[in-house]
Amino acid sequence: MVDLKSLFKNGNAVTRLIFINVAVFLVVKLVAIFLQLFNVSHISLITYLALPASLHVLPLRFWTLLTYMFLHEGVFHLFFNMLCLYWFGKIALMYLSEKQFVGIYLVGGLIAGLFYLLAYNLFPYYEPLVDASLLVGASGAIMAIIVATAMLAPNMEVMLMFLGRIKLKWLALITVLISLFGITSSNGGGELAHVGGALAGYIFVVLLRRGTDVSTYVSRIIDKIVNLFKRPKRKKQPKFHYSKPMNDGEYNQYKARKNAEIDAILDKIKRSGYDSLSAEEKRKLFEK
Repeated sequence: MVDLKSLFKNGNAVTRLIFINVAVFLVVKLVAIFLQLFNVSHISLITYLALPASLHVLPLRFWTLLTYMFLHEGVFHLFFNMLCLYWFGKIALMYLSEKQFVGIYLVGGLIAGLFYLLAYNLFPYYEPLVDASLLVGASGAIMAIIVATAMLAPNMEVMLMFLGRIKLKWLALITVLISLFGITSSNGGGELAHVGGALAGYIFVVLLRRGTDVSTYVSRIIDKIVNLFKRPKRKKQPKFHYSKPMNDGEYNQYKARKNAEIDAILDKIKRSGYDSLSAEEKRKLFEK
């Protein structure tokens, strides 16, 4: 039997995001079934998690700017989004760290949502739809990943059914154009989110090339939120150990052993980078 907890804990950023999306989908569906057993409409649950187009409603449901990008309306909607997230996520992690990948997902989803809100409240075409429109799905965030990946590896080729081999830059361009041409369709809100996500992915990589990593700000916010739910660690009382002084021979052996450990750690940094060190190795590296 698969240990899902272990798989989530040891999985990469792509695996964890897929787990979260699937978990949210299952929880929402189970709650909806439970509510229906008592003849309570499950639609109200969706409206409190989906992103409303109305600027009058948004301040009362501000959290939907985050929750909507993990919410899916059906099995196929979830399946195809997670399939794209898996495919392009594997490629993206060849060029980005896991924190950068999560940063693109969250920033892409946020900008996609804001782009949707702006368009629905700016263009007269959408005015009759504002009060009744809701946005759900991770596709805006995934579009940001697709465009970012295409910019990082534009000439990498992927094999597509019926199309054969195609370079990522052309695949991303075609995907963006399809969304752009669909902004007046019945799924106009979703297509607007795709365009916003694509813009976010482009901006993310441009800033990254100029030395600004937007994901660092996202990581700080996530760390602060996580730390709010962590139990404060109890301070251990210092233990005092008394030992006899070392003679010259013992001291030289001790120094030689410490130097050998430091050399081994420095060699590991050269081979795999500083992030590959364990907490104990980092402590040894900087201790006096």
